Amino acid sequence: MLKASDVMTKDVATIRSSATVAEAVELMRARDWRALIVERRHEQDAYGIISESDIVYKVIAYGKDPHQVRVYEVMSKPCITINPDLGLEYVARLFANYHLHRAPVIQGELVGIISITDILAQSNFLEQPYTILLEQQLQDEIKKARTVCTQRGRNSEECAAAWDAVEEMQAEIAHQRAEKVSKIPFDDDSDEYEALEARVYER
Repeated sequence: MLKASDVMTKDVATIRSSATVAEAVELMRARDWRALIVERRHEQDAYGIISESDIVYKVIAYGKDPHQVRVYEVMSKPCITINPDLGLEYVARLFANYHLHRAPVIQGELVGIISITDILAQSNFLEQPYTILLEQQLQDEIKKARTVCTQRGRNSEECAAAWDAVEEMQAEIAHQRAEKVSKIPFDDDSDEYEALEARVYER
């Protein structure tokens, strides 16, 4: 499983809590950032975060002057932080539970920031679950084939059909991974391999 450190953005911008919102906006525009991490005042202090949503909802929406409003007035602090070794599944769950769009990645100190965009753009979660599901189904088909061959006999049509299903499943997994099938599951079992030979010669 991918971890937060695998997809996080390491180029992180920080800003002082005493800075003005106008300064925060200027920094965001300069680097095309959507959020800034608010620096700690001391080592025991917590990190904060100010996002474009904070600025729009808490400053612009109320007609406040961004040159007069300070970052500490609209930032979120303390903010939820992410351990770089945390799996993406758990990061996504945290984001969902707390309605987050991004969070700083902390390991003693600030090492990066992770956002919903990072998770979507850099992870392979769209392909991975389907492959995992197929692999689980493959193991089930192998068990089923072995049971059928034991009960019906390794030279039976039912046994041959069961191993056909296994081969098709493995071919699908290989296709999903863009791999070439180099070995079929029953190569390791001599009886099952004999069943395959019998099936081939009987046709």
